[in-house]
Amino acid sequence: MKPRLITIAGGSGSGKSHLARMLHHALSPQATVLTLDHFYHDLSHLTAAARNDVNFDDPLAIDWQSASRVINDLLSNRSTEIPIYDFVSHTRFPESNLLHPTLYIVLEGLWPLTNEAIRNGSLLSVFIDCPAEVRLQRRLQRDAVERGRSEESVRRQFCEHVAPMHEIHVQPQAQVSDLVLPHDFSEADISSILAHPHFLAL
Repeated sequence: MKPRLITIAGGSGSGKSHLARMLHHALSPQATVLTLDHFYHDLSHLTAAARNDVNFDDPLAIDWQSASRVINDLLSNRSTEIPIYDFVSHTRFPESNLLHPTLYIVLEGLWPLTNEAIRNGSLLSVFIDCPAEVRLQRRLQRDAVERGRSEESVRRQFCEHVAPMHEIHVQPQAQVSDLVLPHDFSEADISSILAHPHFLAL
């Protein structure tokens, strides 16, 4: 059967990765998770100081051409190579990962529904609505542990980049998604996704 795309959008720290994992578990072994985070531009040509000045919450930070290629490959039932991104150095590793297609491709990211081709090609799109204070606290916990950043730098980035870009590019996706979930979603919400008319129409 032809692979189908399920798209999850929401702010940084809203719970996109957690929802993707829950859907992966519910649809396993017929699901693969893909994140837009793989497709940040490689910044190895910039100095370390210049890399820190890049607005990573602007959709222009993503290599949409590579992302579209990977998604098209998977939806065409072809295995494909995805880049490996290092969030500490803001560069890509020389190696890549081989990803095989499955019946469901679960794509999560900050702005997937801003891309018309991805939006129109999705079987179902979900937006996670999450208050700014919750997203900030989750981001503080994540970035300090996983990305080696100080609390001060995380708060500054949130105020200068994350919050304004969220209002411009992220939140409007709620208006074009098929389903909007609260940030404290549960197993019952997974059931509501799988019972959505788009699924039942298959």
